[in-house]
Formats: sequence, C-alpha cells, structure tokens
Amino acid sequence: MHLSPLQSRLAASLVASCLLLLLYLVLFPPNFALAAEFETALPVVFDNLDFPTEPEARSRLDPTYEPEFTPFDRSIIGRAPAGVTALTNNEAMPMNVDEGTTQFFVFALPAVSGRGTETGGLELRGEHDVSRERDPGAGAGAAEHQEEEQKLARRQSSRTVYISANTCQQPQPIDPSKTTMDPPQLTLFVSTSAENQSPGPLKDEKSQAMVVFMEGAAVYNLTTDREVYIGVHAPNVSEVFSGTYNFRVAASVDNYYYNYNEKDEADLIWVDSDSQGALLITHDLTDSANPAVDQQVMSTPPYVLFAHNKKDPAINGLKYSFCGLQNYAQIAAIKNGRQTSMVRTGTTTRGQGNHPKQQFFFSGLNSSAEYIGILASEGNLLGKRQLSTVRGTTVFKATNFTTKSGKPFISHPHILSSRLYSQVRPDHGNCALIVDLAFCDQIAYSVPSNPNFGNATKLAQFYDDYAASVYANFNKSLAQIACEAPSSQRYSLARTCDDCAAAYKDWLCSVTIPRCEDFSNAAPYLQPRAVSQPFPDGTVLDAQALASAGVRNTTAFNSSRNPLIDEVVQPGPYKELLPCDDLCYKLVQSCPRPWGSGVRCPGGSGSRGTMPGMSRRRG
Repeated sequence: MHLSPLQSRLAASLVASCLLLLLYLVLFPPNFALAAEFETALPVVFDNLDFPTEPEARSRLDPTYEPEFTPFDRSIIGRAPAGVTALTNNEAMPMNVDEGTTQFFVFALPAVSGRGTETGGLELRGEHDVSRERDPGAGAGAAEHQEEEQKLARRQSSRTVYISANTCQQPQPIDPSKTTMDPPQLTLFVSTSAENQSPGPLKDEKSQAMVVFMEGAAVYNLTTDREVYIGVHAPNVSEVFSGTYNFRVAASVDNYYYNYNEKDEADLIWVDSDSQGALLITHDLTDSANPAVDQQVMSTPPYVLFAHNKKDPAINGLKYSFCGLQNYAQIAAIKNGRQTSMVRTGTTTRGQGNHPKQQFFFSGLNSSAEYIGILASEGNLLGKRQLSTVRGTTVFKATNFTTKSGKPFISHPHILSSRLYSQVRPDHGNCALIVDLAFCDQIAYSVPSNPNFGNATKLAQFYDDYAASVYANFNKSLAQIACEAPSSQRYSLARTCDDCAAAYKDWLCSVTIPRCEDFSNAAPYLQPRAVSQPFPDGTVLDAQALASAGVRNTTAFNSSRNPLIDEVVQPGPYKELLPCDDLCYKLVQSCPRPWGSGVRCPGGSGSRGTMPGMSRRRG
C-alpha cells in the first residue's frame, strides 16, 4: 500500500520513539521492590518534639506572641500554669484580688524566638558532626567552644524588664469615725525560676524578690533572658475594713509603665491662696533657649493634677497610685477620665527666667482648710523632664497648701466690738486671688478685696488699670532719655532703656498691687494696714485687738499703701506682705535719674534708709 507523505512522517516518528525507549531501558534498568521487604513500618522520629493534641495547651500567652520554630525550643513557648495570666509588653492588666490570696502573671520577652541561644544547626537522628569526623580529638574543645557561644548568646538575648503596679481600689473602713489606720498595702513578688512559677508569700525567699507597695505603687526591674513570673498578694485585712483590692500591673522592656517620684523637693509650688481658691505652679518645664521648644511646651500642658482635703482619709495609702487618685481624689484635673470645673490649668512664662511653666488655679475650696496637691504625668513629657519612653504615668511627691480664713479677722470675742460680733459672715475674707493680668503679667497672688466689690475679674481689672495708668506717665518721661544715642552719650554702658522700663514695671506693679494676708496671720514680717477702718461686714477692731497686734497710730497702719484701695475697694483691716527689696535694687541699677538715684532701697551701700513699704527680705 502506498503511504501519503503525512503518513510516512508519522510512521518514522513512531519508530524513532520506540527505539529511544528501548535504549533507555537497556542503559538504566529499573529496580522494583516487593511489599514483603517492609513487613514493619519505620517509626517517625522527632527528637524531643512535643505536639500537644489540644491547641489550647500549647501556650497561654497572648496570641500576638508567636515565636518562630516553636517545635524546636520548649522554653520559647512559655506555657503558663493554670490560673496564670499572660502580660503583654507595655499593656496594663487590671485584676481583682481578695484578701489573703495571690494573683499570678507571666511575662515573656517580646521579639525573642530562642534562636539566639542556638550556636549550631538542629541535629536530627542520623546526622553526623562533620568536624568530629575530620578531627576526632577535637571533640572536647568543640564542646567547650559551643558552650561558651551559648553563654554569650544568652547574655546577648537578655533584656531589662521593668515591672510596675498601682492599687486602684482598696478596702474601706466600715466605720470611718472609729478607724484611724489605713488599709494594708499589697505585695509584689517576682521570680525567673522555672521551679517557682507562682511566686508568693509561701514560696522560698531565695527564689523570688519581694516589694511591698508604697502608697499604692510598686516598681521593680531585673535583667533576664527568660520568662518572668509575677505574683500580687493581698494581705488579710482587719475586721474594721470591708471590700476587695483592685490593681493594675504592667511589664515592659522599655521603662516603667507606672512610676512615682518621692524625692525631697516637690515638683509643684504653692504660690498663694484666698479663702476659696489656690494657685499652684510647676517648676520650669524647659530651660531651652529655642523658641520652638517653648512654643511646643506652651501648646500642650504636660501635667495633670489631683487635690484632696487632708481631713479626708480616702486617698491615704494611694498617694503614688495614678488610678487610685483617679478613683478617690476629691479634685482631678486630668486629660483622660474624670475632670472637674473646680480647677483650670494652662501654661505661663511668668516668673524668673520667663521659661514655660504650668499653673493650676483652684476655686470652690473650703476656707481655713489644709489640702494636698499631687502632680502627675500621663505619658511622655517635653523639655527637660523627659521621664518615660512609654505611654505610662508618673506621680510626684505631694505639695501641701492651705486656704485663708473665711472670716476676715481672728474669730475671738476680744478681737471684735462685742455689739458687732454676731454680724460675722464666715463665707468670705477680705483677700482675693487674682491671676493673668493684662499689664502686670507677673502678678499672681491675693490682693485686698471686698466681697461686695465684685468678682475676681473686676477686682483684677481695677488693680491692673491703675498700674497701667501710672506707668503711662513714666513712659512719657522715659521717651525724653537718649536711649538710641551712641554709647559715649548713653546713661549706662551696662543697662539700656528697655532694662529700665522692665525694672520700673515690675517695681510699680508690686507696690501698687499689695499682697494680702489675713489679719489673723501673726507672722512678724507682715505689715498691718487700714486697721482703723471697718471690715466688709461692718465689724471693727477694738483697742485690745490693736494693742495685741502691735498697731501704732501711724499712716502706715491706718491706711493702705495706695489710698485708692481704701476709697474704692474698701477691704478693711488686712496685713500686707511687702515687696522684695531686689525689685528696688534692680530699678536703681537699671534706670537713669531721677528714677535711679532718687530711690532709696532697704539696706545696701550708700542708701539713706529704707524705702517706705519695701521689705528687707530678699524676694
């Protein structure tokens, strides 16, 4: 049969393929195995590999903690025993704890997989150490070298762990009138021993560290390359208390999440107060000369504040606990959480150096009362007080402050005219706190007042406007001085007209706006004023009161420094804290005649006496 061209090509290809297959079988004969050769199944071997049947049993740590090569290092998994709670880096864990019991926690170092402790490859069954085959005598040296590398790897993988806790709630007295003691403090226990995974009061002291909470706070740090086990124990409370403890605990490899500062100097300064308010201010927030840094600090006040009447024991035992103060403090000025209208805060550059400071102005306080103010920070601080790298909190040492008397005088019958004693109004004194004046921007203290005159804003406006009007006359006189003249014609090579203007303004505001104290204040450095005038409620001082206060019949005693105060405000008797003599010295040193040489300051070389109304004390 005759094939077509296409069929001829197909036949040729088929024959060629068969020849190639035959040649392959001749050159590479196949090996076939019988099923009988494997009568028993070979066991699958994994050296020390442990796969639990229940997924929940692998780890009780946070789900975000998933180490690599989990099957190859049992220490990485960090299995937590039953009843143990895992902590995540920089996350606070709230928990209740009943008296006489302990709550347990475990913290695994973040971002640690365990590979840093392995110096060689994973050795499964059947693998050989090639180096030992090449040099059998080097086995001991290689083992020592491997051990040293393992120790070095462990040191390199070690981290500093910061553990901190705050008591947020504590048992309260059943009958506060019969209880003078404070609730006992919690105790923090820390262990890194695998044999002590539940540290507490019944465990071996050598295998754990113990820290008793201080005023509701505890901090502890250690350096380790393994898991950290934590216990928080609540003591047995006496029969006079009831309730449970609530606390927050946190662990971090960055810094303390909760911290407190118990140094001797408080970071909060009490400036002044009146019968219903108080002004407190921080130290300089920054000493930077960079205006951008100052602006950043001024735009975001870094501190929060708690205040509490000292007669109320609610915060006793919690003065270093941020969450405890949040729950129990009577007054709280905080960013996140409970706030109050009794305090307003802001930043100011008032004071020496004109550096940014944060101020707190209270209102609605009790008269003649003792308070404590507790400064705290939520997270990072700017400027020179960079305390924390994590979003935690820091509580500072408390500052004591008091309010002035609600009565405008010593409340004893012999001080008053007996016919007027029944007219005493105990709600207001005759000193009022003023702040944030437009012209006298360095003034922030109590001034002579009268409850019938008006509110603090109206009172501040009266004093500020008067000082500004007097300064306007001085400014016209200063314009006649050759301030821009060449150096050979100026009045001073050390000071300028700007220095003189600033010094005169500070001095003028201090002497035209007296700093007021209660007439009942017996401090020897205070100057009695307007003693012959009636108090705002109409009462007057009798002769015996004047004699006991050492009052003489002089103008300094019978009137205010500024006669306009007696005419317009009519505060009645009060005592004045005189301006500091440094203001006078600065004026003399900075200004030309007649303001310089014509002024006599207290003490000092060449002075002809004490300038009336100036204190010899340095301000």
